[in-house]
Amino acid sequence: MSPALDHSRLTTLVGYVASRAAIVLRKDFERSLGPLGLKVLDYSLLVLVASNPEVNQKQLGEALDVSAPNMAITLDRLVERGWVERVRSTQDRRAMIIHLTAAGRELVKRAQKIAATMEEDTLAVLSPAERALLVELLSKVGLCAPAPRRGAGAQAETSA
Repeated sequence: MSPALDHSRLTTLVGYVASRAAIVLRKDFERSLGPLGLKVLDYSLLVLVASNPEVNQKQLGEALDVSAPNMAITLDRLVERGWVERVRSTQDRRAMIIHLTAAGRELVKRAQKIAATMEEDTLAVLSPAERALLVELLSKVGLCAPAPRRGAGAQAETSA
């Protein structure tokens, strides 16, 4: 067995530690929801569609930071599996609204029951208060963060 590596120069980086935690949690996801044929993106899409009536492909792509071509491919796969359908919007005939099928609604119910407990073992090292704080802090960074500025000019603007 190889000796443990020294990670100390990396553990001061939030991104490194968050990525390592994400790897462990993704394994929990795959072990729990993989048998239902779900990937993380599939599950996220299905839950967003279930929670947001009249949502369209563009909104889903923006919410999950998925390019339009990749979103189209993913939705095609979900349509083929019988979980979602594209319906022409009555408000804007150019837009396609994404709806869950009956099979999709049933899958979301099953998956959400599993998802409610799939992280318990991994997060058992945290108290309920620590877990709530972790979710709150990661949400601030991952869900509410403005788009990062790029280039030297952006850095000069922020220091002015």
